[in-house]
Amino acid sequence: MGKYDESWKGAIETFFPQFLNFFFPQIAKGIDVERKYIFLDKELRRISHKGLGGKQVDKLIKVYRRDGEEQWLLVHIEVQGYAQKPLDFERRMYVYNYRIFDRYNQNVIGLAILTDEVKHFRPSSYRFKFGDFRLEMAFPVVKLIDYLERWKELEQSDNPFSVVVMAHLQSQKTRRKPQERFEWKLRLTRMLYERGYSRDTVWGLYQFLDLILNLPKDLEKLYYKEITREEEVKAMPYITSAERIGIEKGLQEGLQAGLQQGLQQGIQQGIQQGIQQGIQQGIQQGMLENAREMLLEALEERFGKVPVKLTEKVQSISDRKLFKDIHRRLIRCDRIESFEEELKASLDHQFSH
Repeated sequence: MGKYDESWKGAIETFFPQFLNFFFPQIAKGIDVERKYIFLDKELRRISHKGLGGKQVDKLIKVYRRDGEEQWLLVHIEVQGYAQKPLDFERRMYVYNYRIFDRYNQNVIGLAILTDEVKHFRPSSYRFKFGDFRLEMAFPVVKLIDYLERWKELEQSDNPFSVVVMAHLQSQKTRRKPQERFEWKLRLTRMLYERGYSRDTVWGLYQFLDLILNLPKDLEKLYYKEITREEEVKAMPYITSAERIGIEKGLQEGLQAGLQQGLQQGIQQGIQQGIQQGIQQGIQQGMLENAREMLLEALEERFGKVPVKLTEKVQSISDRKLFKDIHRRLIRCDRIESFEEELKASLDHQFSH
């Protein structure tokens, strides 16, 4: 995952209500953000693995409208630094929508953020017409470079996403200009103080700034030094850069002490064992998740839509070897009710041994 992908995913998850209010106020008016909203990452992965291409950030969120009805939002952010063919983008927005509807019987509101620097690249709808047949899907689009002409508006806003937009635009403008990037990173970090954000908001925004406005080592050290000095002068010790410096310093001192005490071999062995264990656990978890997905897809192919309770039961199975027995039982079933009985028998057999 690239720095833009990771930073945008984190910003949306941390500041989702502010994201909606900032970019899509008309949509936000109809959403009850006081109610719990849920990021549907697993559901999105199930429909997005079939070759849609491109480099983008996609988030699927379940929210509630002010009238109490459930609503799904698909947030699509094009993070590549160039414009693709408009038809490719529009097609992807349409395909995501019909795949989600087909699989989950849910209407989806598609929202798009374009981060490229090509002014004429502004896809906003998918259309197909033949004779009397007409198909059209229009979706709201935000073009980040438009905010270059609205910079004062960004500076005057107290919405955290105004900082996100400024940081992203400056990351593009300061490519191969490290000194200018250093100055903007320092300026935007100071802005976090000036706006009086809470500690959690500062932490979330700082992570975005740190990822998207990365600096060479020498300027990074100077940046941390400047921020730490301002913390002391302004008596605001909650900014996370100082915490990060302290952690890094502690790690360096700890490592040096360990080397001096002859613990290098033990540290290396511990790291190697930890890495090997982590890799093995990751492989096992991935194989287990794949087995669950294959069984659910087989059920859909055989019986159509799978009941929620049955899906949850499949998702709760933690023994990958058990799926082989379950697949055998599935072959013998001509009704989904029969499979539910067979699944229960398989699980009961497992627990009895």
